[in-house]
Amino acid sequence: MEDIRDMRPPIAKLPLFVFEALGSLACGFYGNYIFFLFRDRHGFGDLGNLGVAALMGFVMAVAAWQGGRFAQRQGCFRAMFLGQGGMITALSLGALFPQLPVQLAVLVLWTASQFIVWPALESLVTEGEDRAGRARLVGIYSVVWATCSALSYFFGGALFERLGSGSIFWLPPGLHLVQVIILWRVARRHEAPASAPVAETSAADLLPTPLRSGLDPRAFQQMAWLANPFACIAAFTLLAMIPELALRLGLSTTLAGLFCSIWFFARLASFVVLGRWGGWRYRFRWLLAGYIFLVAGFIAVLTARDLWWLSIGQVAFGFAVGLLYYSSLFYSMDVGETRAEHGGIHEAVMGAGNLLGPGIGAVSLLLAPGSAHAGVWAVGCLLGLGLLMLAAFRLRLGQLNERGGT
Repeated sequence: MEDIRDMRPPIAKLPLFVFEALGSLACGFYGNYIFFLFRDRHGFGDLGNLGVAALMGFVMAVAAWQGGRFAQRQGCFRAMFLGQGGMITALSLGALFPQLPVQLAVLVLWTASQFIVWPALESLVTEGEDRAGRARLVGIYSVVWATCSALSYFFGGALFERLGSGSIFWLPPGLHLVQVIILWRVARRHEAPASAPVAETSAADLLPTPLRSGLDPRAFQQMAWLANPFACIAAFTLLAMIPELALRLGLSTTLAGLFCSIWFFARLASFVVLGRWGGWRYRFRWLLAGYIFLVAGFIAVLTARDLWWLSIGQVAFGFAVGLLYYSSLFYSMDVGETRAEHGGIHEAVMGAGNLLGPGIGAVSLLLAPGSAHAGVWAVGCLLGLGLLMLAAFRLRLGQLNERGGT
C-alpha cells in the first residue's frame, strides 16, 4: 500500500522557519520580561520570580509531553492552531486585567499553549527528510530560534522601558496573528495530518549507522534527555534571578537586556558551529565538556561582581546550554520516526528542569534568607549531582556494552 505521505505535496520549509522566527521573538519578549514586570509591578524579588519560574516549568513539562502526543495522533497543524489561539487569548486577558492572580493564570495558559506548538513544529520541519536532511534542518531550526530569542532579549529591555511594561501583552499577539496567517497558508496546501501513519520500517532503518563507540544510538538520545533538563535548570534559574542581579550591578532594564543577553548570542554561536560540523555527534566527551562548562558558567554569572566576570561567565554558559539543547533535539529527531512525540519528550524534560531548578532555588532562599547566594549554590549542587548521574549512566552503558561484546 502506498504511503499516504507520498500522495501529498511536501511541506515548504521556509514559511515554517518564518513562523518559528516570529514565535521566538514574541515568546521571548513576554517570557523573559514577565520577570521584570513581576519585579516592578508586584514587588517580586528572587524568591517570587523563582517561584513563578518553577510554576512555568511544571506547566511546560505537562503541556509539551501531552502536546507532542496530541500532535502525533491528531496532526501537527491542529496542535499549532490550538496553541496559537491559546497564546493570543492569554495575552489579551493579561492586557485587560493587571491583578496578580489573573496574571498568574495568564502565565499558565500562555505557557501551556506555547508548548503545544513547539513539538509539532519540530516534527513538521524535519518531516520527509533523510538523515542528512534532518541534521541540516535541525541546525537551521536551532539557529533561527536562538537568533530571534537573543534579539528579543537584547532589544526587549529598551522596548519594555520605552513602551511600558504593558507592551509585553500587545506586541506578541500581533506577531502571533501573522503566524496564524502563515500557518493557514501552509496547512491549506498540505491538508493531511503531518503525523499520518507511515509504512512499516525496520528498526535498522530508523537508527544511525553503527557508531565507533559501539553504543546503541538510543543511548545517546537518553543521555541527552538526561543532560538537557539540567541545562534548563540552570538557564531558567538564571533568567528568574537576572532582575535582582541587574539591581546589584546597577543596571537599568535596558542595560540588563544588553549585558545579560551575551549568553543568548553565545548559545547562537554554538548552534551555528554544531550545525556546520558534525564531529560532536554521538561522542560522549562533547556532552561531558558541555556539562562542565554549564556548571562553571552558571556559578560565574550569578556570583559576578563586575561586568567583565558577568560577560566571561555568560560565554561559557551559552556555549554549554547550546550544546546540551542541540544534542537533545538532534537525537530526538535522528532516532526513530515518532518525531512529534519525541519532540514533546525533548520539550517536556526541559520543562521538568525549569520546574526543579527554580523550585530548589526558591526553597533554599526560604531556608537561608540571609544568604544572597543561597539559591545559586543550591542549584549549583544540583547541577553537580546531574554531572555525577551523567557520568554514572555512561559508565554503566560501557560496562553493559563490554558484557554484550563478550
